Amino acid sequence: MARNIRRMAQFFASGPCRLRPHFKAHKTPEIARRQLAAGSCTGLTCATVSEAEVVAEFCGDVLVANEPVGPGKADRLAELARRVDVTVAVDSVKGLEELDAAALRAGTRIGVLVDVNVGQNRCGVAPGDAAVQLARQVLSAKATLLRGVMGYEGHLVGIPDRTDRDGRARRAMTDLVATARAIRDTGLPCEVVSAGGTGTYDITGRVEGITEIQAGSYALMDSDYGRLDVPFEQAFWVLGTVVSRPTPTRCVADSGHKATTKDHGHPLVRDIDGAEVIALNDEHATIGVPSDCRLDVGDRVYLRPSHTDPTINLHDVLYAIEGERVVDVWPIAARGYPEHRHSMLRT
Repeated sequence: MARNIRRMAQFFASGPCRLRPHFKAHKTPEIARRQLAAGSCTGLTCATVSEAEVVAEFCGDVLVANEPVGPGKADRLAELARRVDVTVAVDSVKGLEELDAAALRAGTRIGVLVDVNVGQNRCGVAPGDAAVQLARQVLSAKATLLRGVMGYEGHLVGIPDRTDRDGRARRAMTDLVATARAIRDTGLPCEVVSAGGTGTYDITGRVEGITEIQAGSYALMDSDYGRLDVPFEQAFWVLGTVVSRPTPTRCVADSGHKATTKDHGHPLVRDIDGAEVIALNDEHATIGVPSDCRLDVGDRVYLRPSHTDPTINLHDVLYAIEGERVVDVWPIAARGYPEHRHSMLRT
């Protein structure tokens, strides 16, 4: 993990683009502190208001790269903005109005990035005129500050072929940079142009006009990103126990999809040649093994998750290991889904 953090910081140590590590990947303050200490960072990125509340305890510049619409969220962000610099993604007038009203009530200001759809077809307004129009509305609101634009090429970060990934990511960024230019051409401010992820950090991060990259998975990695040509190492595993060896070619561990998610495929098995997870159920990981494999009931087995973010979200702590020694236990302080709990408390 330390090498991963150092490599990413070194990449962004030169050039106009900087790094804004995404906290959602690990949700762990101790890791985020190490990322900030490594340098080259403008602040931290979060996915939720709850993550931002955790991050604000040790970082003074927080971006919520998501649309925080719903009961109480804007008020919580406005309260945070009393203490730290808060910027939020917006792609609708409704979302903007909620932020503006909350900031007015709190007597503070909230920064805004206009979220632009660069091809992922998730959130974001269309590039060009639609983004310019929303930028005008941000600037005319009473308690929001127009800081720029953001666009996430998430549909491209996992393309295995480097040439294809490079070309398509650059085309997506052309739309984002052109939109930023169009906003400036109307006389509006657009200082920040935020984008990127672990799979495109060294592509998007070198596109002229992009000012910051929101990469997150690089710190810990997973098997999905591990297929790519990025210089980061696997740095976390889920440790399970073999609870059954019913046949010579099958064993079962107690680390099912309550321990590691399978949305990007089954986890990989570490250090056992020919072993493969063939099924992942609530409590069980069924592992196919060679008939001469010596795994027995009670033995431990390491699984390499396919997707960092949701796997981390299942656990309370990370055990920090150097060599064979546990040197610390780090709380995963922003795990769970506290956004939902806050909403329930208000009903």
